[in-house]
Amino acid sequence: MAEEKKQLLIVTGMSGAGKTVVAHALEDMGYFVVDNLPPTLLGSFWDLINNSNDFHKVAAVIDLRVKTFYRDLLDEVNSLEDNGNVQATILFLDASDDVLVARYKETRRLSPLANNGKGRLLDGIQEERHILTPIKNRSNYIIDTSNLSTKELKQKLINTFSDRKRQPFSIEVMSFGFKYGMPIDADIVMDVRFLPNPFYIPELRPFTGLDKRVFDYVMNKKETQVFYKKLLDLLETAIPGYIKEGKEKLTIAIGCTGGQHRSVSIAQQLARDLAKKYPVDITHREVSRYIRK
Repeated sequence: MAEEKKQLLIVTGMSGAGKTVVAHALEDMGYFVVDNLPPTLLGSFWDLINNSNDFHKVAAVIDLRVKTFYRDLLDEVNSLEDNGNVQATILFLDASDDVLVARYKETRRLSPLANNGKGRLLDGIQEERHILTPIKNRSNYIIDTSNLSTKELKQKLINTFSDRKRQPFSIEVMSFGFKYGMPIDADIVMDVRFLPNPFYIPELRPFTGLDKRVFDYVMNKKETQVFYKKLLDLLETAIPGYIKEGKEKLTIAIGCTGGQHRSVSIAQQLARDLAKKYPVDITHREVSRYIRK
């Protein structure tokens, strides 16, 4: 099998144009990302990467935070390529002046060319554009983020740089007990404490919703069947909207008092039904509390 060729992506551009968002998105796509790398260290950094088998897709974020060193960026890229070490890809992020001004005011951060907060913000932005013109002209990709939402910017990166053009969507169905605390990472929480409780059936009390006797008791109740049909219909209506909005994983938490009977039974059935259309994992957070050892 041929050795996978290592990739170097250099992310640069106007301050405030979205480099932090891009860095996080690239990490999610499997890139090893180094932020605020001085250009003079680019050669040494790439030698280190080349001598490691741990990294194959590498991104270096380089911008005017490195001050005067930034002017060395083109020379360093040319040196790498002249030596045959790597064919670097440069991504330049841009945005209009009015959008950059608005972003600076919203975050209350200073331009890297700001003179201790003195002088006009717009003058600093225009000076930055002048300094960045040579690297912009050399860039392989230019993305204007002025009118892009975070989700749209991430999808554009996926379309351009990811091996998978669309991130996979998956669902986790979780059962839990309210008396042990609500799961903080759930997107949807459904309380099923209103359903008939097997806890009050002595022969069912020791078991969990993983036991067929408990499962059948919960699921065969008329009120459960009415509720479950509406719940499944609700989720099947909502899930395509989550996917459209760029959601990659949806966590649905079903809770009862102790997380032993009702929530486990509902979660089991829900996982089976949703798995007909989507990848589904199931977690029963409290079940281990009730399993006899």
